[in-house]
Amino acid sequence: MKSSKGSGTGRVLTAAVLAFIFAIVFAAPAFAEETYMPKCYAPLSKDTKVIKYPKKDPPYKLAFVNGFAGNAWRIQTIQTIKAWGLREENKKFIKELKIVSTGVDVAAQIAAIDNFIAAGFDGITFIAVNPTAFAPVIKRAKEAGTVLVPFDNTLDTNQVVQVNENMLEFGAYLAESAIKHLGPNPKGTVLEVRGVVGNNTDRDRHLGAQEWIKKNAPNVKVVEVVGNWDTGTVQKVVADAIATHGKFDAIFCQHGTAGAINAVLDAKHPIIPISGDPENGVCMLLAKHKIPGGTVAQSTSLGALAMSVTVILLQGNPLPQEVRLPTPTEDNANLKDGVNYFSNLPPTWFNGINFGPCGTSFTAQEILKQTSDNM
Repeated sequence: MKSSKGSGTGRVLTAAVLAFIFAIVFAAPAFAEETYMPKCYAPLSKDTKVIKYPKKDPPYKLAFVNGFAGNAWRIQTIQTIKAWGLREENKKFIKELKIVSTGVDVAAQIAAIDNFIAAGFDGITFIAVNPTAFAPVIKRAKEAGTVLVPFDNTLDTNQVVQVNENMLEFGAYLAESAIKHLGPNPKGTVLEVRGVVGNNTDRDRHLGAQEWIKKNAPNVKVVEVVGNWDTGTVQKVVADAIATHGKFDAIFCQHGTAGAINAVLDAKHPIIPISGDPENGVCMLLAKHKIPGGTVAQSTSLGALAMSVTVILLQGNPLPQEVRLPTPTEDNANLKDGVNYFSNLPPTWFNGINFGPCGTSFTAQEILKQTSDNM
């Protein structure tokens, strides 16, 4: 349908566009009966709003705009999204699937999102480089009828559906699974290895751990070091902490836990409870040395679930504005080769890839045969 300048049709089109924009977000509590698959796509809280978009018919043009691509977690995330796109049950929804990585420059990431919006893409997922810079591009996406779904490092906004795990629960589990081994009234000194300070994810994990300790282990002293989610950095800061403090009673580490374990072993420190990430090399070390504790995964399947969320929204289904997926956890006592870690896979492989309540189950082989290149 065409319109000419000043015509009645033009005014109708303008009204229709405005109606679309205002219909995208409606403020209502996210009651379970109102939203799609609530056992998987759970609201952050009982006050979380619901978002619903006008239904579009498939197939859809979809994109993932990654930022930083320099670590194994991001690479496996890209591979998992590609594996999701090749699933028979998903092919019918996909007209085109594009993946790009733009680096750590937020302007470059926003420009890539804008390019996909201008090219008529129906849905775009991304891991935000910066949580505060996306308000203008969210507005442009709404005007174009494009669904945006950030995940992992989410945004400071309530205007789009965002997908993550509950980082407060993540941090609480890290602390609990290590400290519970110190007895019913735990005492002693525990080392907390943080991630990138200033990042929302690190902040919330730290707060979750602090809250659990305050409530359940008030006599435990916590020493903090910054590991930047990097195995080499973690090994150095843990080694320095052991050299300074002499002995710890437990360690919990957000990511890069192999570095913490190696620092303990190199220092001839007694085996103590250690909780951390389920990277394959970490699990192999935990099992080999019979180290008590637990693992908790920031799953690389988050990207695939974010793609599923995009399709769910494009089909007109309502979802909570802040989705919190179930967090994959495992007690170190249950680690078994071929079940929850794999000695025949690279140490950098990330376990904890499946979300049972979401019906999402990938195999390692399915993911590893994909590349991490742009597509």
